[in-house]
Amino acid sequence: MKSMTGYGRGVASRNNRTVSVEIKSVNNRFLDIACKLPKSLMYIDDTIQKAVRSSLSRGSVDVYFSYDNKSDTSKQVEIDVKLAEQYVNAAKDLRAAFRLEGDYNVTALLRTPDVVSVTVPDDDREEVIALTKLATSEALAKLDDMRLVEGKSIYDDLTTLVNNLQAYLDLAVARAPKVVTEYKNNLRVRIKELLDGTDPDEARIMTEAAFFADKADINEEISRLGSHICQFRSICAETGVSLGRRLDFLSQEMVREVNTMGSKSNDITLTGYVVAMKNEVEKIKEQIRNVE
Repeated sequence: MKSMTGYGRGVASRNNRTVSVEIKSVNNRFLDIACKLPKSLMYIDDTIQKAVRSSLSRGSVDVYFSYDNKSDTSKQVEIDVKLAEQYVNAAKDLRAAFRLEGDYNVTALLRTPDVVSVTVPDDDREEVIALTKLATSEALAKLDDMRLVEGKSIYDDLTTLVNNLQAYLDLAVARAPKVVTEYKNNLRVRIKELLDGTDPDEARIMTEAAFFADKADINEEISRLGSHICQFRSICAETGVSLGRRLDFLSQEMVREVNTMGSKSNDITLTGYVVAMKNEVEKIKEQIRNVE
């Protein structure tokens, strides 16, 4: 079992080039990847996306990338001379039209959008992509280690919670048969009180008790909830991925069975067990939100 929360960092260096990749993941129902890349290096987005998708199945993932090139074929600065000329001419026209003071100097021109651009030579790209794969692989491995550690903690919590749920279910199983018997006895006493001590019609009492028993029968819900608990434990013991979606589905089915028990319950003790079971299932659902 793996958590969706984790962090990993990988670094790869070769030929005076260094690539650093940091990956952070948190809960998400689906897999959502956001790569924080410089505009000049957007071509490696696909490389990172494929690597992350091959390793993760769920989570909101942020990837931070940095590239340090100290080789002879480092980044190049390119100037759009024609665009710069248009900016200069436009500045002259504005100064003449509005009688403005001040010069449009070189520093201001270099800060003007799109006049200066930084590019990576094409012969660097294969090297950058290769280093990116290495760094991303290392970052994903460390992320996976952290997610496994978090997953072990979640597994322990889920085991405790599902054991608590089973314990309350066992109490409900033991209590359920007594509910009808107590209802029948209480009904007999109540009717006898209303009839001033006269013995009530036993056949009518048995009919009413049978009607109540049918209405309050929770054996089917008990059986299904017990089956869900067994399946839940079995899935938790698996070592594959995408356990979270299956556990989430089972938890919803658990909620359904427990709610049905509550609607059928007409006994304060049994209702107490049902409330306790609902509380445990809600805690289970909360923990599942972080399972991959």
